[in-house]
Amino acid sequence: MRTLIACFLAVGLGGALGVFAQDKKAPPAKLTFVTKNGNVTFDHAAHLKRANGDCAACHEKLFKQDSKAPLNFKANLHKTAEADMTSCGSCHRAGGAAFETKANCAKCHVKG
Repeated sequence: MRTLIACFLAVGLGGALGVFAQDKKAPPAKLTFVTKNGNVTFDHAAHLKRANGDCAACHEKLFKQDSKAPLNFKANLHKTAEADMTSCGSCHRAGGAAFETKANCAKCHVKG
């Protein structure tokens, strides 16, 4: 009886570990967003490195963890995002962790 219980526990533990060890889909290295001011290529790998591999720095509080999810940027997005510390403006603002968007359009937006 003890052997039977031990076997059930071993199988159950192995199954539970298998569920937790499942590989998640690797994040895209880069994402490109089409905008009227020029396409923005988001270097996911660089941002992940800057966040020390902590996905929670941006997901889910700033962005859905889905490459197909809309960013929902509206008109006047830079000022609004910076003031509200949302989306890119959470870090890309005066006093933020990264360069301010003001007067740095070409760092992100590339025409043609």
